[in-house]
Amino acid sequence: MERLEFGAAVRQLREGTPPAAVGLTSGSRRVPGLRREELGDLAGMSADYVRRLEQGRSHPSAGVVNAIARALRVGRADYERLSALAGYAAADGQVPTDLGPGATRLLERFPDTPMLVTDAAMNLVAVNSAFLALEHWDLTGERWEWNVAWRSFCHPFAAFQQSDADATSHEAVLVAQLRAAVLRYPADGELAALVEEMRTRSRRFDALWRAPRPVAAYESSATFVQADGDSLTLVGSMIAIPGDDLAAVVLTAAPGSRDATRLAEVVGATDRRAVVKVGQTGPG
Repeated sequence: MERLEFGAAVRQLREGTPPAAVGLTSGSRRVPGLRREELGDLAGMSADYVRRLEQGRSHPSAGVVNAIARALRVGRADYERLSALAGYAAADGQVPTDLGPGATRLLERFPDTPMLVTDAAMNLVAVNSAFLALEHWDLTGERWEWNVAWRSFCHPFAAFQQSDADATSHEAVLVAQLRAAVLRYPADGELAALVEEMRTRSRRFDALWRAPRPVAAYESSATFVQADGDSLTLVGSMIAIPGDDLAAVVLTAAPGSRDATRLAEVVGATDRRAVVKVGQTGPG
């Protein structure tokens, strides 16, 4: 029943939206409003998917709801109604960037494990010295240099290497996180600017934004190349910190492996600071 109601609401909004209101020319039209193809192009999805949504044959993700709301430039009341019909809570305001007590405790309890904490828009908020010891996060001087997603798609780290399968998994997670953030914080202009910048600069990101892949697991493996030419392979696992709307990525090596031994050596040479706040630029 909810799918049918959501689909009916989308169709009503689409047919009631003048093309000029979303930056399109009216041209010759048999009916007022937007065509499915136009809504699909604006929202980054196919016309067939819009049709299935309107017919109640597909349940939208939170990101899809937000994409449709943004494409149609609906008001707050209509956005909240679409969210409710799809079973999601609407959000507003700016992406929070404060390092809350939950994230602080997590960093303090695992000072010997490389860890980073990001906000909902994937900006680094804090790391520990074990993470800095991996020596891969070089600074670019660009606006989004502290953003994990931007660095992955627009300015990749030379010392961070992944297999095709792990890169695919990693990219799917980053896109999913950003799409969820856009849904929760539709009023954050900096977040919108970040997404627009990435879609303009990275064809790969734009393609995934239009047709996101399902996330199989919130973890992937990567090899970190050290300054001395040595390397170690770690698995990054994402942990949500809901109360503060932050996420932690914990990097671990297989127990008893050569990588675990090397990691202990690398971390042992640091000053073992548990919480290192970093300079983030971007949403929030």
